[in-house]
Amino acid sequence: MYLSMRSPSPALYSPKQMFGSNCCSQREFKTHAVSLSTSESSNYIPAAPILLPQGPWKQIPGGVTAAEGFRAAGIYGGLRAKGEKPDLALVTCDVDATSAGAFTTNVVAAAPVVYCKKSLDVSETARAVLINAGQANAATGVAGYQDVIECANTAAKLLHMKPEDVLVESTGVIGQRIKKEALLNSLPRLVTSLSPSTEGADSAAVAITTTDLVSKSVAVESQVGGTTVRIGGMAKGSGMIHPNMATMLSVITTDALVQSHVWRKMVQIAVNRSFNQITVDGDTSTNDTVIALASGLSGSTRISSTNCYEAIQLQTCLDAVMQGLAKAIAWDGEGATCLIEVMVAGAGSETEAAKIARSVASSSLVKAAVYGRDPNWGRIAAAAGYAGISFHPNKLRISLGDILLMDSGQPLPFDRAAASNFLRKAGETHGTVGIHISVGDGSGSAQAWGCDLSYDYVKINAEYTT
Repeated sequence: MYLSMRSPSPALYSPKQMFGSNCCSQREFKTHAVSLSTSESSNYIPAAPILLPQGPWKQIPGGVTAAEGFRAAGIYGGLRAKGEKPDLALVTCDVDATSAGAFTTNVVAAAPVVYCKKSLDVSETARAVLINAGQANAATGVAGYQDVIECANTAAKLLHMKPEDVLVESTGVIGQRIKKEALLNSLPRLVTSLSPSTEGADSAAVAITTTDLVSKSVAVESQVGGTTVRIGGMAKGSGMIHPNMATMLSVITTDALVQSHVWRKMVQIAVNRSFNQITVDGDTSTNDTVIALASGLSGSTRISSTNCYEAIQLQTCLDAVMQGLAKAIAWDGEGATCLIEVMVAGAGSETEAAKIARSVASSSLVKAAVYGRDPNWGRIAAAAGYAGISFHPNKLRISLGDILLMDSGQPLPFDRAAASNFLRKAGETHGTVGIHISVGDGSGSAQAWGCDLSYDYVKINAEYTT
């Protein structure tokens, strides 16, 4: 780890309500055209339901543009292999923003990942994030890296910024370089489309999607040290999702005033509690990137320590935003019919609980059982047991929703039909399957999120480039 059309409420909608009756068997569904900006009309995908944890914040419109000082745009620039859904996004800040990043741990890191790491190493601030969909620009050698530099430099000139102010993210097919000519030709139009509006944020959130069925965008408002602070974010991801990090991209923005070393630590913590706690298929991408920018324009007191009260307040809000986006990614897992939420308590530490939760959420056997509506709690127990965290088997407790399956390490009689029906209803409504696990009397607790494993996942990925 390196340091809307949005849903008006966190309610989950059924697949039929959101996409029509064929959404679970075919991801390339027909979309209707809407105007995403004053100059761009393109295919539209609906927004994901954002499931925020409860806390002292209010969900507001705006996504990445909700915080003071930020603008965004998304347009179609001709980078996608087919269709005219937006494929170029840009998020900018009016001032030098304190920057932080988190990236894939994959050794075959994409050219933009390498570029962003180097940029963050030499500068504590940034002012723009340029994102393309269509080509991952991973495993493309020196030429691919030079493409990133040229695109960043050209964007910087148009934005009247320094080259190092522009960070780059890419998503798409590994081994393919950016369609540089198309991107460079589209940059002037992308820059002139920038807007501080919700529409600007929404168009950017759509532009970064690939196999996503929904765009992911959220913003919250809360009090930090007596000052109103806003945090917004957008993300993309649906497949190739697994901890370290979850193929996903994200941009987070805030108008909080925070020193660089504090902000980078806070972002690392929040990523570990969110994007590093989701899994769809066990594959870690070459391109995973989270870029977080803090403009400081809220007028809040400067946060210079991770231990002060204001830092704690900001951390909880940052955690909430990233968890909302992370859950939306897992909810939108390729071929998925439901979200799986694994909650672990009683561990010796948060880190231990997180590892157990990830193990269960990542289990292909657990995921397949959920899809098959089979309340096979033995698979849950096994996945908790091989997580690499020591606990006494006689203290293991497992519940599926409100149905207690195992207590004190002993299997319990339970209504198998009711448990299966619970799983079936979750699948029919694209709802949430809650798995509750306790492993002892410790204070450590954590959550992880995944989705069921369906036949459609194999079909989608078998035909990804064909």
